[in-house]
Amino acid sequence: MLNPISSLDFNLDRLSPPTAAPAVRTPVPADTAASAVAKPVDFMDVLAEVSGSAIADLRAGEAASIAGMEGKMSVQQVVEAVMSAEKSLQTALAVRDKVVSAYQEIGRMAI
Repeated sequence: MLNPISSLDFNLDRLSPPTAAPAVRTPVPADTAASAVAKPVDFMDVLAEVSGSAIADLRAGEAASIAGMEGKMSVQQVVEAVMSAEKSLQTALAVRDKVVSAYQEIGRMAI
């Protein structure tokens, strides 16, 4: 019996994956572009978007694996989805390692 991995949710269900950008970009008026540049980017928002995207990729890879075993998806599609999920997981682990390293470095600083 195949059960989806629900333990990966660990309190990140409130995050939503990023929305897809439109295929065709329209020119932005100069005054709108200036206000968009002036808006500061919040690190927490970026981190939430990246982690939401990683969770969505992991869920898509898991769903593709299950669909492949049931014969509803081709092997190539399953491999592509699983490779994308693996890449997202590796990225998330690299970010986690950098955050832990930075935290340890702060702890070693002399006050």
